[in-house]
Amino acid sequence: MVRISGIDLQKKKRIEYALTGIYGIGLVSSQQILKKANVNPDLRAYEIEDKDVSLIREIIKTDYQVEGDLRRKVSLNIKRLSEINCIRGRRHRQQLPLRGQRTRTNARARRGPKQTMAGKKK
Repeated sequence: MVRISGIDLQKKKRIEYALTGIYGIGLVSSQQILKKANVNPDLRAYEIEDKDVSLIREIIKTDYQVEGDLRRKVSLNIKRLSEINCIRGRRHRQQLPLRGQRTRTNARARRGPKQTMAGKKK
């Protein structure tokens, strides 16, 4: 079982994709980490040796902000936007898309499931 930054990585996935299970690490970051650690990205997560795991752990700890720290930073940024009452903060409070997307017909993920009209005749 490979455990990095408090997250158990999926054993059967290739290590470059398993690392993306950590919040704050995407595919490009994962590939950069493996290149720095000199680890073959084709290996499965359970095939990685302990010394390589500790090296990956150290690289992530020193060079990347992940998991709890990153989540805290993002939530504080959203809270700041909301407090200064800018447009992005207001859109966050209203749970609407905030980057200029159309909301009249789309944006179902943010607005929730479709509401039907009550008492409409058929």
